[in-house]
Amino acid sequence: MPNRFRNRGRDEDLDREIAFHIDELTRENIRKGMTPTEARRQAMIAFGGREQTRQQLRDVSSVAILESIKFNLKAAIRFIRHAPSFSIAVIVILAVAIGANSAVFSAIDAIVLNPLPFPSGDQLTAIYQHDTRNRDANHFVAPVRLEDWNRMNSTFQAISGYYLDDLSEISGPLPEKVTEALVAPRFLQVLGVAPLVGRDFTPDEEHFGGPGAVLISYAYWQRRFHGDPTALTQKVRIGEYSCAIVGIMPASFRFPNADVDLWSPSAPDAPFAQRREATWFTVVGRLKSNVTLQQAQADLATVQNQLGKQFPKPDADLMVESTPLKETVVGSVRESLWLLYGSVSLLLLIACSNVAALLLARTADREHEIAVRFSLGAPRSAIIVQLLTEVFGLALCGSALALLFVAGALRAFHLLASTLPRAEEITLNWKIVAYSVGTTLMTTLLSGLFPAIRGTRKTLSHSLAESGRTQAFSRSRLQWTLVGVQVTLAVILLVGAGLLLRSLQEIARVSPGFDPNHVLTFQVSGSWGETTDMKSVVRRINRTLDSLRSLPGVEGTATSGALPGASYLYQVEFKVDGKLDPSRKIFADSRYVSAGYFETMRIPLLVGEGCKAESEPPEVLVNRSFADTYFSGTSAVGHDIQAAAYNDFMPAGQIRGVVGDAREEGLTKPPAPVVYSCFSAPTPFPNYLIRAHGNPMALAETIRRRIHELEPARSVYGFSSLNQHLDDASEENRVRTGLLALFAGSALLLACVGLYGTLSYLGRLRQREVGVRLTLGALPRQIIAMFLFQGLRVTGIGCAVGLVLSVGGDRLIADMLYGVSPLDVKTYAFVLILIVSVATTASLIPAWRSSRAEPTQALRQE
Repeated sequence: MPNRFRNRGRDEDLDREIAFHIDELTRENIRKGMTPTEARRQAMIAFGGREQTRQQLRDVSSVAILESIKFNLKAAIRFIRHAPSFSIAVIVILAVAIGANSAVFSAIDAIVLNPLPFPSGDQLTAIYQHDTRNRDANHFVAPVRLEDWNRMNSTFQAISGYYLDDLSEISGPLPEKVTEALVAPRFLQVLGVAPLVGRDFTPDEEHFGGPGAVLISYAYWQRRFHGDPTALTQKVRIGEYSCAIVGIMPASFRFPNADVDLWSPSAPDAPFAQRREATWFTVVGRLKSNVTLQQAQADLATVQNQLGKQFPKPDADLMVESTPLKETVVGSVRESLWLLYGSVSLLLLIACSNVAALLLARTADREHEIAVRFSLGAPRSAIIVQLLTEVFGLALCGSALALLFVAGALRAFHLLASTLPRAEEITLNWKIVAYSVGTTLMTTLLSGLFPAIRGTRKTLSHSLAESGRTQAFSRSRLQWTLVGVQVTLAVILLVGAGLLLRSLQEIARVSPGFDPNHVLTFQVSGSWGETTDMKSVVRRINRTLDSLRSLPGVEGTATSGALPGASYLYQVEFKVDGKLDPSRKIFADSRYVSAGYFETMRIPLLVGEGCKAESEPPEVLVNRSFADTYFSGTSAVGHDIQAAAYNDFMPAGQIRGVVGDAREEGLTKPPAPVVYSCFSAPTPFPNYLIRAHGNPMALAETIRRRIHELEPARSVYGFSSLNQHLDDASEENRVRTGLLALFAGSALLLACVGLYGTLSYLGRLRQREVGVRLTLGALPRQIIAMFLFQGLRVTGIGCAVGLVLSVGGDRLIADMLYGVSPLDVKTYAFVLILIVSVATTASLIPAWRSSRAEPTQALRQE
C-alpha cells in the first residue's frame, strides 16, 4: 500500500508537469492567431502522447536516482580511503558493538524466541501431578494415571511420557554406558517426529512381554555403527536382554536431552505399573488445534476430579498442573539472556554516541567543503544523504566484521551446551544477518543523522566567512553531552557487573558445611528393572563400596542420591511420632545417603549415631536446622519418622542422630531442614563419593579397573571431582557475570575514547585561545587544569546521573545476587573511583598536548 501511494503521488506530479507544458504551447498557439480549440489540438499533437511522455519522464527520474546512489557510494568509498585512521576507528567501534549485540540476539532467538524444534512446538505441554496437601514434592506420574488422562481428556491430541535409565550396552568389546529413555505409547506421535530410517514401535512391542525393540539416536548410530544402514538388521545387548533396532532418529531429535542414545517402550500393562502410587513418568502432551493452555488445564482438572471419585486413594489428593514445554526447557536462563541483551543494547548506544561525537568533529572539519557544495547549488537534502551514505558505508563494514565476531561467539555458546539449554540450535542464519543489517541501519541513523543535519544547517555566507576554530564553546556543547551520555551508560553497566562480581566473591566465602576437597564422584550403570529385587541392588552397591574402600589412597566411600551442593529440591511432609505439637506440619528436604557419607563428606555428627551399613528398622538422621526447627528444647533422637505420603523408596525409620548443617541445595541457599535416610541404593545408579588422600582424579583408572573386576558387564562413567561439580552448578552465574563485566569494560573504554577525542578536538578548536593565554603568561599547568576540569566536570555529571539510574535499575538483578544488596556502597564507590581515575587519565593526555603548544605558532595558524 505505501508503494501504491508513493507511485500515485509521483504520477500526479508528472501529470501536473505535462499539463503545464501543454498549457504553455496552447497559449503560444493562441498568440499566433489560432482558435482555442485548434490551439489545444495542435499543442497536444506537438507535445506527443501523454503516457509515452510520462514514461520518458519516469525513466529520466529513475536514471537520476541511480546516478545519485552511484555518486554517493563513490563519495563514501573515497571518504573511507582518504581518512583511514578515522574510518578504522569507527569501523572497529561499531564492529564490537554490533557484533556483541548480534551474538546475544542469536542466543535469545534460538533459546527464547524460537519454538521448540518440533512441528507446531507451541502445542507441546509439560503435565505434572501435584499433592494438594503438599506432602510430597514428587511431580512424576503413575503409568495407569497417564493412560487415564490420555483416554478421558478432550483437549489433547495425545499424551505420553518418559523416564531415563543409565545402562551398559555390551554388544562391543567393552561395556559402553548408554542413556535410555523408556517411553509410554504415543511418544513420537506427541512430539510429531518420525524416524529418519526405519519405523516407530508397534502395538505388540508396547505390550508387556512383547518383542524387544529400540530406536537409536543419530549420534549413537554414527558412533557405534559408523552410519551403516544395515544397523536396522542388528541388535543391542543390554545386560541379559537383546533388542532389535527398529529405527534411527533424525540428528535434530534430542529429546528429552542430547545424551539419550536409545528409546525403548515402557509397557503400560506391566504388572509392576498398575499401582497408582508407583510414579515415574515425566508427562508431555500435544494440545489440539485452537485449544488454549487454560482450556486444557480445566479439562485435565475435570478428568482428575473424576479419577479422585473413582480412586479416592491417592487420586483424591492430586491435582494437575500444566505449562508450555518450552518453559521447562528454557528455565531461568531467560532472565540472564535478557539481562545480557539489555547490556549489549546499552553498549550499542554508547558506540553510537561515540561515533556521533567523532562525526561531529569530522563534519566541522569539512565545513568549508560543505559550504563550497552549497555555493555550487547542491541542495541540503542531497548533502545530508551523502553524509549518511558515508556513515552507512562505515557501519556496513563494521557489520561485516561483526559477523566474524558472531561466528566466534557461536562456538563459545556451543561449548556452554552443558549449562545453556538449546545451545546446539544457536546458528549463524539469515535472521542473524538480517538483524545485523537492521542494526547497521539503526546505527547509521542514530550516529549519523544529527551530525549530518547539524553540519549542513548554517547559511552559505556565514559558513564561508566564519573561522571554524574560534567557536569552541558553541560547537563542543553537543559533543560534551554525548560524552556525558556515554559515561552515564558505562556507569550503569559497571555497577551491574560490579554487583555480580561482589556476589561471586561472597559465594566463594561461603562455607558449605562439608569438605569438597579431594572427593571424587562417578556412577556405575544400572537399570530401574533391577528394583524388582531391591535387596540384590543393595547388596551389589554395598559390595562395591566395601571393595573400593580397600583401595590404596582411599580414605572414605559413600553413595548419595544427589550430590551435596547440587540442587535437588525434593521437599516432603513428614510425620513424627510423639511430637509435642502434632498440629504443626513438618516439611524437610529428603536425602538418601549410605553408611560412611557423613565421614566421607566430613559433616560432623552432633548427637547420636551415624548410619550403619545394615540396620533394621531403617535409620534416619536429621540436621541441626531440622532439630532446632521442630524439636527446639527437646531431643530429636529416638523419634519414629515417616513420610506423610506413601513412598516406595522412603520406608519409616527412627531418628538415630543429628548432624551439622550442610548447604546440600547449593552454596547460595541457606541450610534448610533435611532428613537423611540411610539407604545406599536410592537408585540403581547412585552417585559414588570417594575421599582420596591426594588428587582424587588420580584414582579414576584404578577404580574403573576394580569395578570391572567386580561387575564386568557394567560401565563406569561421569568421573569428576566434587569441586568441579560445584563449579558447574555456578557456571551460569560466572558466565553471566563475565560477559557483563566484558561489556562494561568495553563501555568504559568507549566512554574514555569519546572523552579523549572530544578534548583533542576542543584543543584544536581553541589553539588561538591557548596561544593568547600562554603569551599573556599563563602556565602550562593552568592550561592542563582548564582542560582537565572540563573533562572531569562532564564525567562527574555523567557519574551522578548513572548512579541515580543504577539505584532503580539494579533492582532488576536483585534475584541474581547473593550476600550483596543492590545498593551496595562498596560497589558504587569502586565504580565512581574507577570512572574518575580512567577519565582523568584520558583527559590528561590531550590536556598536556594542548599545554605544549608554541604560542607564536598557534597564533600564526589562526
